[in-house]
Amino acid sequence: MLRPTKHSHPDRTVINVSLLLLARLKKRRVDEYTALRAFAKQQVAGGDVLFLPALNFLYILGLIEYHPKTDAFEYVGSDEAV
Repeated sequence: MLRPTKHSHPDRTVINVSLLLLARLKKRRVDEYTALRAFAKQQVAGGDVLFLPALNFLYILGLIEYHPKTDAFEYVGSDEAV
């Protein structure tokens, strides 16, 4: 899933959407779920499909945290991550 093939478009991969979301979260520190999803959908064709796998990837890496009370994600990684 994360490994690109010769048929993968570089802009339509989980890693690219993760990078876009991470850059936005690093800039804003906290962003709502709906705003992040709309951002991914606007930036990448098929971004709404790649949104959840990208969030899962960032969470597994320990770069973001989810706050269910506010339905928002927070950037918690170090500044050297990007």
